[in-house]
Amino acid sequence: MHAKIDPWILMKDAGNILIFGKRIFLVIALTLVCGFATTLKAQEDPPRPVVVNFNPAQPLAFGAFTPGLSGGTVTVFPDGSRSSSGDVILLNMAYLFTPAMFYVRANPGTVLSILVNPPVILNGNNGGTLTLQTGGTLPASPFVTTLPWPQQTTVLLGGTLTVGNIGANPAGSYTGNFNVTFVQE
Repeated sequence: MHAKIDPWILMKDAGNILIFGKRIFLVIALTLVCGFATTLKAQEDPPRPVVVNFNPAQPLAFGAFTPGLSGGTVTVFPDGSRSSSGDVILLNMAYLFTPAMFYVRANPGTVLSILVNPPVILNGNNGGTLTLQTGGTLPASPFVTTLPWPQQTTVLLGGTLTVGNIGANPAGSYTGNFNVTFVQE
């Protein structure tokens, strides 16, 4: 039968304690040397004060469409595509459909968000109203600017029109204004 040997009993011997102490010292010394030799890099803070410029470059436009008996929606997406729901028919005429475009200049590392504002009413030149809800951005909000000043980041903003029936929304041009709120975080 083998006798159990307690490791702590072996350390009571002066030689074993000295070897154990040297090992602990070596581990602590290596930890400190490696800790001081390693440099950590993170994203640097943008310079203060943070300067951000926003310039509208293109309006939000829905192109030509016609409502049916019950109406529906027309959506322009930030990627430039367009869709409809209900019985709204999209017409491929010479009228452009585009997301709103903004040029943003900011220092690299600036975090920006775009707030979705409440719906706005667009008035027609022949009567009628449409409801516009902005939403959907490219790049997705929030985003971090990466281009150096004064290069600009292009931000695209889509939206959805709620369209009534043909009687409530006669043919014509519908216009209005909406606010876009950029928040620098």
